[in-house]
Amino acid sequence: MKRSIIDLWVGIFVAIGLASVTFLALKVANLTPQSDSNSYTLIAEFDNIGGLKVKAPVKSSGVVVGRVSNIELDTKRYVARATLTLNGQYHFSRDTSAEILTAGLLGEQYVGLVQGGDEENLKPGDRVQLTSSALVLEQLIGKFMTSFAEGNNKAAADAARAETAP
Repeated sequence: MKRSIIDLWVGIFVAIGLASVTFLALKVANLTPQSDSNSYTLIAEFDNIGGLKVKAPVKSSGVVVGRVSNIELDTKRYVARATLTLNGQYHFSRDTSAEILTAGLLGEQYVGLVQGGDEENLKPGDRVQLTSSALVLEQLIGKFMTSFAEGNNKAAADAARAETAP
């Protein structure tokens, strides 16, 4: 009798442990179910989204106010169109700006919303007019290397001119 009670309690603790691990794994992967009953969508178009992914957070002043629900390419203008699903308790003015930011130096990318000063709010399905694309580290390094090489070439040319000048 005692053995079966101990086995029962061990089984209960194992089940609770597995449920906890599953919950934490879903939470870390941003796969926890969210209530869509009190949410609305906005559209933001960017020239370059970098490594932005579906389910990436949408933040305002560091507070998560929604998630990126879809990313697609507009084949007419060749810009990336991100659909942002925002919590219904947060409303943003028509002159709100959206930018793709990075958490830390090499962290995940997210959409940052900066509230504007307009008194009229964006409505569900509206497009955020002011957007700023992601800074892609590889492009920045490429620009730096190009300008560095051009600087060295100019310095070498100036040195050569100085040597040949009387």
